[in-house]
Amino acid sequence: MYNKSYYVYILASPRNGLLYIGMTNTLARRLAEHQSGEIDGFTKKFGIGKLVYFEVFEDVLNAIDREKQLKRWTRAKKNALVERSNPEWADLSGQFLESE
Repeated sequence: MYNKSYYVYILASPRNGLLYIGMTNTLARRLAEHQSGEIDGFTKKFGIGKLVYFEVFEDVLNAIDREKQLKRWTRAKKNALVERSNPEWADLSGQFLESE
């Protein structure tokens, strides 16, 4: 059986700057698109490309629901989520891309 993963992720500009929440089935590809500025939009306009948080799902509907949930949260709640697992707001993309 084919096992597909889906990712909900948070990108950030410098700490306490702007946040972007997205969902994808290929996080490495999507990160490369954000970081290269390949896709016009919010992340390109504001230079948001640092991966500070992500979650993995096996079901696309659960991933979509989680993305929508996070987008409704207050900024303080989103910050607290990131800081629980990544208190330094380090860029996780290099670490993640190496393991992909």
